Amino acid sequence: MRHEQRSPSDDPLTTLLDQVRRGLRDLDDGEPASYIPELSRVDPALFGLSLCALDGQVYGSGDTTAPFTVQSVSKPFVFALALADRGLEEVLTRVGAEPSGEAFNSIRLEPGTGRPPNPMVNAGAIVTSSLVAGDTPQARFARILEGLGDFAGRSLDVDEAVYASECATGDRNRALAYLMHNAGSLTGDVEEQLGVYFRQCSVLVTCDDLAVMHATLAGGGVNPVTGKRVVAPRHAQHVLAVMATCGMYDASGQWMLQVGMPAKSGVSGAIGVALPGQFGIGVFSPPLEEKGNSVRGIAACHLLSDQFGLHLMRAVDPQRRPLPPRSLHGAPLRSLR
Repeated sequence: MRHEQRSPSDDPLTTLLDQVRRGLRDLDDGEPASYIPELSRVDPALFGLSLCALDGQVYGSGDTTAPFTVQSVSKPFVFALALADRGLEEVLTRVGAEPSGEAFNSIRLEPGTGRPPNPMVNAGAIVTSSLVAGDTPQARFARILEGLGDFAGRSLDVDEAVYASECATGDRNRALAYLMHNAGSLTGDVEEQLGVYFRQCSVLVTCDDLAVMHATLAGGGVNPVTGKRVVAPRHAQHVLAVMATCGMYDASGQWMLQVGMPAKSGVSGAIGVALPGQFGIGVFSPPLEEKGNSVRGIAACHLLSDQFGLHLMRAVDPQRRPLPPRSLHGAPLRSLR
């Protein structure tokens, strides 16, 4: 199902996204993720770029409606649901909010408490999934699936083949979960908690979905397409803060330095970006660099941020809004390749 509010193909912002995508489509570095076998079978040529403004208008270029599994891009949204269900203080007793400086699957827990460092690494995401409301694993996942759908503005489904592949190859995540269970930060049946997490990562989305989901965070928790409040403004704010410091794993500092927008990546080749008060971006391109982030996705975000001054720390003329949707000119973009 596509979002209805798709902009016309001759819209200036659509033209801009076309320019970005065309300028990067021949960038052929990286390889799709191979440690989850189903992900290695995805067409590496797929490349989509979508933007959702806070008026609900969705702009896009390329493979914006091609389905892929959300993987780690689900983490900010499930963190938001855990905050809504448990509150910040309770969540922080079980998972931290500090950058780890290590890979997404690192085995690192806080001495003395056993807390994982933050909700954006695998260990932390396993804990936050377990904190979502529900008396059974089935009820918790139903809450997660419905919540992700509320962020996206439509009903979502699970890729059962990817879920089976995740379960079959997830030994490192099992090791993390059992370590946290032993330390007390993860409670309940470990295999049941992992099942919820693996299924969460296997939810199918599109670039358009990611743009709407991140625009919902950028707009303080209100979905700009449906008008539904998904989470409270304070929870959206907390999620964006953790995304800004931890969302790109051990490249988060460099990302914030150079791109300057809260973002989250996933090993399916997805990157979601939220510019608070402005818009959300979704990018999909399966080939990854060594840290597990989409090569073309990173390049596209660098290009947009640099060309249009989107960095959060940049002093902006109050009379000028970044990327005004209806007043852009299709000037050639400087390549950052």
